[in-house]
Amino acid sequence: MKIRLLLLGKTRRAELCALLDEYVKRIGRSCPIEVTDARDATAALKKLDADRAATAVLLDVGGKSYDSESFAKWLGEQRDRGTREIVFVCGDADGFPIELRERVKQKVSLSAMTYSHELARVMLAEQIYRAFAILSGSPYPK
Repeated sequence: MKIRLLLLGKTRRAELCALLDEYVKRIGRSCPIEVTDARDATAALKKLDADRAATAVLLDVGGKSYDSESFAKWLGEQRDRGTREIVFVCGDADGFPIELRERVKQKVSLSAMTYSHELARVMLAEQIYRAFAILSGSPYPK
């Protein structure tokens, strides 16, 4: 299974870029991962439409809430059932336009709180890394 982070806009803060890069590197030990930037929603839709076989998941405050254990279980189920690719779509400071919300049916919430898009990317990457650590029995999640 491959993970792709489709990020609208840019992460400009160097310290958050470094954290994101660190978690992406760690995730890469468990599965292939790719980070793709999209200038705007139109570009994101084109990237999603290029690979309709991938499972797309939109980060949205109104999405399904998971704790770390249940998110790991969901990710493990996706892997075990043969899902080829999961694309996590993270918005920019303006959120998501209606076209993108309608295109991506599956939605996940990181929290009921609102975070900057730059911090949300790091939090998502950390939770994906944590999920693989939980699945492998690593002591990291403790």
